[in-house]
Amino acid sequence: MHPSRRPLIAGNWKMFHGGRSSVELASGVVAFARELPSVDVVVAPPFTALAAIAETLDGSKVGLAAQNLYPKDTGAFTGEISAPFLKECGCAWAIVGHSERRQVFGETDAFVAEKTAAALASDLVPIVCVGETLAQREAGETLRIVKAQVDAVLDVIARASTAVAVAYEPVWAIGTGKTAGPAEAEEVHAAIRSWLERKDPALAARTRILYGGSVKADNAASLLACPNVDGALVGGASLDPGSFGAIARATKG
Repeated sequence: MHPSRRPLIAGNWKMFHGGRSSVELASGVVAFARELPSVDVVVAPPFTALAAIAETLDGSKVGLAAQNLYPKDTGAFTGEISAPFLKECGCAWAIVGHSERRQVFGETDAFVAEKTAAALASDLVPIVCVGETLAQREAGETLRIVKAQVDAVLDVIARASTAVAVAYEPVWAIGTGKTAGPAEAEEVHAAIRSWLERKDPALAARTRILYGGSVKADNAASLLACPNVDGALVGGASLDPGSFGAIARATKG
């Protein structure tokens, strides 16, 4: 982790805690975040809990993220949520292109780029997710696949005045208990940094690159110690304030 970039720890709640239990979970996050003034902590609840969580987080240092968005502001898109709606609801962040959106719902690199642009247009900070499947890794295609995903959003994020985040999440490590080791993670993170630097050194310097994929309290410190790992996108472990707080505290080394 480079000292010039503040650590960012984001919790993706996925399709859990969409009702009353979300407020209790968010309150626990607010409590531990008070002890970590030098760490940016963000939570991404389901859409149904956003309004309640925005109220719970009010006055705290914890940021609110959406798990997804649709790239049009308004229109006949039943069941979709736009960036302006999310901004008005209290969101400051949005996860874009999560592997589950790509794998389960067929989102393409081009569609992810549209969503990234839409988030930025509404002053939401996108956390753009990239990563390879197990088959792609075993075929030696990790860097080619990830580079294509980064290239799709490169012009969009390079034009932005806002510093975005990129999350490397190997698909084979999400929810499986498998984790890329520190050396594997750093290899891809360093490659992403080099592609950003080739586009614009300032872009590379300000972009926080997060690791996602079965991040837990017991492996967070070794991952976060890597020079190009600026934080984590946490799934299951973010559903417990104790484990999520332990991951955030691991940024201290």
